[in-house]
Amino acid sequence: MKTLILSLAASTALATGASAQMMDLEKDELTFGFIKLTDMAPLAVAYEQGYFLDEGLFVTLEAQANWKVLLDGVIDGQLDGAHMLAGQPLAATIGFGTEAHIITPFSMDLNGNGITVSNEVWEQMKPNIPTNADGLPEHPISAEALAPVVEDYKNQGKPFNMGMVFPVSTHNYELRYWLAAGGLHPGYYSPENISGQINADVLLSVTPPPQMPATLEAGTIYGYCVGEPWNQQAVFKGIGVPVITDYELWKNNPEKVFGITAEFAEENPNTTLAVVKALIRAAMWLDENDNANREEAVEILSRSEYVGADYEVIANSMTGTFEYEKGDVREVPDFNVFFRYNATYPFYSDAVWYLTQMRRWGQISEAKPDSWYDEVAKSVYKPEIYLEAARILVDEGRADAADFPWDSDGYKAPTPAADIIDGIPYDGRTPNAYLDSLPIGLKGEEVIVGNEVQG
Repeated sequence: MKTLILSLAASTALATGASAQMMDLEKDELTFGFIKLTDMAPLAVAYEQGYFLDEGLFVTLEAQANWKVLLDGVIDGQLDGAHMLAGQPLAATIGFGTEAHIITPFSMDLNGNGITVSNEVWEQMKPNIPTNADGLPEHPISAEALAPVVEDYKNQGKPFNMGMVFPVSTHNYELRYWLAAGGLHPGYYSPENISGQINADVLLSVTPPPQMPATLEAGTIYGYCVGEPWNQQAVFKGIGVPVITDYELWKNNPEKVFGITAEFAEENPNTTLAVVKALIRAAMWLDENDNANREEAVEILSRSEYVGADYEVIANSMTGTFEYEKGDVREVPDFNVFFRYNATYPFYSDAVWYLTQMRRWGQISEAKPDSWYDEVAKSVYKPEIYLEAARILVDEGRADAADFPWDSDGYKAPTPAADIIDGIPYDGRTPNAYLDSLPIGLKGEEVIVGNEVQG
C-alpha cells in the first residue's frame, strides 16, 4: 500500500512550472484500487509525479487480490475508484454478475496483453507455423496452428484448458477472438450455465493475473491470456512462449478503464474532474517524447507496492520491445500506449465492442437492437467529463488542445480489416451487422437452450 504524505500542493505546482485551477473539492481524501499489472501505470505515475497533489487530492493506492474484490470495493464504497477491466462497468450496469451503475470518464491504455502457451504446446504448434528468412516464426501466429494440438488432446481424452483473468475481461474476449479466428470454439455462456464452456473446443477458466505463470508451470492450464508483465515472466522463467500480442490481434485495441460509481460522480463532480486531470497528465508523461520516461516508469512499477515484478521483466515490454521465445526480441513500440491515438478518451465504440463480445458468447443471452448498444455505451462511458477535464488542463497550459478529439461524436472511425487478425472490420455504429459478420458466435435472434444454439 502506498499512502500519500500530506505536503504543500503549492510547492509541487511551482516545481511543474504551471499552476492548477484549484477547484472546490467535495472530497479530497481518496482511496483507489488496482491490480498488479503494468497498465495501472497512470495511477502510480499520477501519485509519484505529484499530479494528484497538484489537484489538492490526497490519494491512497491499494493493490487488490483479484478483479471481483476490486469491483466489490468500488460498489460498497471502500474504494472511491479503481483501475478496472473495461468490461466491468458495462457488465455491472447491465446486471451481468454484480449489478451497479459504474461509469468511466477515462480510458487507461491501448494494447498491453498477450497470449502465452506452455513450452510443450509451443513445440507441438511450431511445425504448423511458417518461418521467416531468419528461421524465426512468422507473426502474427494464428490459432489455426493450435487447432491440430487441441484435436490431438481431444483424441487422447484430455481437455485443453486455458486461463483468462475474469469473465468480462478483455483477456477473455481476446483469447476467444483469437481461438475463433483460428476455427476453435471457445464456448458459450447461458443464464443457466455461466462456465462459458458450452460446446467448447478449448475450456477457459479464471486465474488471477499474477498467478498465471505458476498455474501454467503446474500444468493446470496449457496457456493463458493476460496483461504484462505476466507473459514476459513466463519467458524469463523459461516455462512458456507468448505466441501473439493483442496489438497483433487488433491494432490499438482498448484495454483498461478508470471506474467510479455514477453516484460518486454525481456527488463529487469537481473531485471527479480533478482525478481525471491528474490521470490525463500521467498518461501524457508516460508517452511523451517517444516514450522517453518509460525507464523511470518501469522503476516505479517494479516497486513492491505497485506491480512488484523485476525491472527487467517489466522493461521487456514497457520500453518498446517484446520477447517471444528466449532471444526472439522484436520491436513493438506500441505494445503499451497510454496517451497517443486518443488512448485516454472513453469512446462509445470501445464500449460497444465489449458489449458485442458479451452478446457473441451468450453473456447477453438475447438479441438487442443497435440502439440498445448505443444507450448502454452512453450510460457508462463519459467523454463529456473527460473533455471538461482536458479543457481545464489546456487552459492551465498543461496540455495541448491539438491532442484531444473535441469534435468527436464518441465513435471512432471503423477499424479496417487489415488491423484485425481475422480480416473482419469493426464499426461500433452497427453492432448487429458486425456480429453477423463473425463466423463463430451468436447472431441475430439466436439463443442458447441447454447445449444447443436455437433461433
